[in-house]
Amino acid sequence: MKKLLLITSTVLLFAACKTSKDYLSRVDEDKTLFDVVKTLNKRSTDDSATRALPIMYERVQQNHLKKINNYKNYREITRWDKIIDEYSLLQSMYEVISSSGAASRLVNAANYQNDIYDAKQLAAEDYYQLGISLLQSSRRDDAKKAYSYFKKTDRYVSGYKDAITKMDEAYQNAVISVVINPVQDNSFFFNTGWGNYGYNYSNEYFQQTLIRELGGTYSSRYPAKFFTDWEARRDNIQPDWVVDLTLRNMDIPRPSISNYSRNVSNRIETGKDTSGKPVYQTVHATVNISKQFFTARGQMDVNITDAVSRKNIGYNSYSDDYSWQEEHATYTGDSRALSNNDWALINNKNYNQPRKEEVLNELYKKIYPRVKNRISYAVDW
Repeated sequence: MKKLLLITSTVLLFAACKTSKDYLSRVDEDKTLFDVVKTLNKRSTDDSATRALPIMYERVQQNHLKKINNYKNYREITRWDKIIDEYSLLQSMYEVISSSGAASRLVNAANYQNDIYDAKQLAAEDYYQLGISLLQSSRRDDAKKAYSYFKKTDRYVSGYKDAITKMDEAYQNAVISVVINPVQDNSFFFNTGWGNYGYNYSNEYFQQTLIRELGGTYSSRYPAKFFTDWEARRDNIQPDWVVDLTLRNMDIPRPSISNYSRNVSNRIETGKDTSGKPVYQTVHATVNISKQFFTARGQMDVNITDAVSRKNIGYNSYSDDYSWQEEHATYTGDSRALSNNDWALINNKNYNQPRKEEVLNELYKKIYPRVKNRISYAVDW
């Protein structure tokens, strides 16, 4: 009996040590520490968790403190983000351990709240000073960076000095004037079968719609003000950027014609027999259909350039197509075999062939959202 008890005790001790070793051998030590505390919250006397927690906390704590010391030697401003993240993780470990009766009896976790406070104060000052230095620059990219640094300053220490005022100053320094020119047609139409009615209106409408939906001169969504070329000349605006829209490879072919026929039939009542039952007859007709159709394609280039340096800010090309078709028909045979759809084709005497400007408008509708998104992406932060 004593021998059996000894064996049992040995097995249980081995199992506890093995489980404790399993905790200590996990790769993600941070997560493991939280898992150990969860286990203790459920079973405060759990042998494996009890053995593992002191070792695990010491290991994890020293690992994060070592990282913090390394980050303090970095010169990059982002070192503060890393340092504060490390301290915050150590603080979360303190909080989860101190809130657990079982865990706090095993480990005297360190409180890093003062370290976080001090790090945030130092980070706020460094970000603030870096933002101040960038405000001296006339470059838009520097104004954007200054804005982000003042924003980071206020995030770490709310109301730090005049960071909010400086952030607005940086934003205003980054606002640019953008002239969007009307669409230029370089597609060279040789198809003389199309009219030009309303074409110039479509090009100008594309330009004006862009400016209106981007916010024009009162844009609050983007750090930019948008003008037509005419408005810029009228108000003597010297633009920072110019957006050129060029229509290329426009192909609006003459409609193709396709003729085909289909046979139709219908079972109709022609009378009644001597007993009064209805008598049916199947009648036939041939529907001769003529279809006109085409697929138009167009491409619009969007070129954004710096008005002073002529440096290219962005270039994209967007293509799309628009398909049109219409049918009308004649028939031979018995008209009683025709369906309502057949009659609709037969009664369609004229083709409503779209004008060139109508096709362009349909293509513009498809291309427009991508052009607008490209411009907004370029000016936005």
